[in-house]
Amino acid sequence: MARIRYRKPHRYKRKKSILKKRFFWLGILILLILFSTFYFLFFSRTFQVTKIIISGEEKVAKGDIESLVGQKLENSILFLKTRSIFAIDLGQIKKDILGRYPQIAKAEVSRGFFDAIKVELAERQALAVWCSQSCFLIDGEGIIFALSAEALAEAERISETGTNLLIVRTESGSGKLGDSVIAKELLSQVFEIKTQVEGSAGVPVQEALLVSEERLNLKTAEGWQIYFNLKGDLNWQFTELKLVLEKQISPQKRGKLEYIDLRFSRVYYK
Repeated sequence: MARIRYRKPHRYKRKKSILKKRFFWLGILILLILFSTFYFLFFSRTFQVTKIIISGEEKVAKGDIESLVGQKLENSILFLKTRSIFAIDLGQIKKDILGRYPQIAKAEVSRGFFDAIKVELAERQALAVWCSQSCFLIDGEGIIFALSAEALAEAERISETGTNLLIVRTESGSGKLGDSVIAKELLSQVFEIKTQVEGSAGVPVQEALLVSEERLNLKTAEGWQIYFNLKGDLNWQFTELKLVLEKQISPQKRGKLEYIDLRFSRVYYK
């Protein structure tokens, strides 16, 4: 007798609606939180920049800096305009300030409390007047930051305080605002020599002529010059200068003195 097989009826399990799934609503909640946070940070009025705080400016007009920074505040996110403090490129603002204003040595740009951008400036201080084809003010790094007329006006203003700016000349070269015309190390060496000459030898210096990388001529307030070998032993040259002035050239003879040459193994003067 043949055995009859019966199949169990197939049961279809009804799919649970996605609306009833916990992970679906959790995902929706996370998206809402992220969108709300994004909107709050970039589009709410709380973080829209309304103040630009500038400090440290002296010669540069505060209004000019405010105008430059103001141009960098507005950005677009998803085709929507915003002045959010979090969307501002602080590094680019700093770069633009230093690029446009050579008289500014340092600029620190930071975010203030909620709606403010802070800009702290340090302007270049005149160390010398550099002259070649024309004259410019330079700072301690040998960078030009004021043109001829401004340089002369600033030199006169500083001289009124009892401090005269050293005039540093080169036989060739030209420059424009922001250019480095003398290496910082070389400029530092020139002022070290000037200090030694005025301090130990008691001779005021008015001008310095950089003839080459090896030769420096100093013009004294008395009208005569001193020739230095920048690659030689400067301590020896300082000592010899002092001895020559003390033992061989009296103050009365200095009126006829043209130069003292310290570049060689012995001292020459005329």
